[in-house]
Amino acid sequence: MKRFFLAAAAVLLAALTLSCSSDGGWVKVKGNQFVDPQGKEIVFRGLCFSDPVKLVREGQWNERYFAAAADWGANVVRFAVHPANLNSLGWEETFRAMDQGIEWAKKHGLYVIMDWHSIGNLKDELYTSPMYNTTKAETFRFWRTVAQRYKDEPAVALYELFNEPTVTAEGVGTCTWPEWKALQEQIIDTVRAYNPKAVCLCAGFNWAYDLTPVAEAPVARENVAYVSHPYPMKREQPWEAQWEQDFGFVADTYPVICTEIGFCLADEPGAHIPVMSTEVYGEHITRYFEEKGISFTVWCFDTSWAPMLISDWDFTPTTQGRFFKAYLQGKKR
Repeated sequence: MKRFFLAAAAVLLAALTLSCSSDGGWVKVKGNQFVDPQGKEIVFRGLCFSDPVKLVREGQWNERYFAAAADWGANVVRFAVHPANLNSLGWEETFRAMDQGIEWAKKHGLYVIMDWHSIGNLKDELYTSPMYNTTKAETFRFWRTVAQRYKDEPAVALYELFNEPTVTAEGVGTCTWPEWKALQEQIIDTVRAYNPKAVCLCAGFNWAYDLTPVAEAPVARENVAYVSHPYPMKREQPWEAQWEQDFGFVADTYPVICTEIGFCLADEPGAHIPVMSTEVYGEHITRYFEEKGISFTVWCFDTSWAPMLISDWDFTPTTQGRFFKAYLQGKKR
């Protein structure tokens, strides 16, 4: 009899785990919240993976990688799909690798953000580095492919339409907010033609930091959320009032997910503007997110793309890795 009750308890626990994981139905937008299939608010807290093709080539795209993310306390992981790498490995091989990754994510109770990881000006097709080079036609093709391939896969919960729009770098042309808003709406319409359930993530300018235009001209589509990348050097301390002015106010009306945050010490490998800071930034940004109900993923669960969360493939945490691992695991308890 005792064995029976233990078995029944195990089945019940498994069912409860599944109902809270990425395998239980579609995430939706309700007001300024993400809600799970049961209608309960879900705050995404997780990790940015580096490019799937990079990880495949390094032999690190494996279940162990996803299991480690879950062990750190993540409930979501972000696939940073770079146009150059996608074309180098090939679309079908890359998508097969991502298919497998999605299965590993589901096994470990993780949602997936699909991120078209380019930096620059999609309107003028001008970018900050050759690895981000793409076209409008290719961008639409990517999102058609994603929407068709994963239209029945609720684990792929969030479609991040364009990683970091910017027109403030030299040589990337010009684009107004109305032009960028209209282009995002066109991409959303393309996605929705194949997957009307997809939650689309829309970023502002200044390397996806600035959401101030949303106050007057939000994206005119349903089931969308907004993206900001508030790295520590985007503003000087004290941060909070400036964060509120630049992006945080949007969370009063719409869901906001900061799909890149993170820091490294000034003397650590990969230190560069705008990511240099200390644990003080981690304390401030996570407290601010909690007050606002803002979701986030930390860049980057990789040994070489800075700011790094790990220093080796045994997942030894860096300075920021120690901070965010402890924070995420604390939220899971």
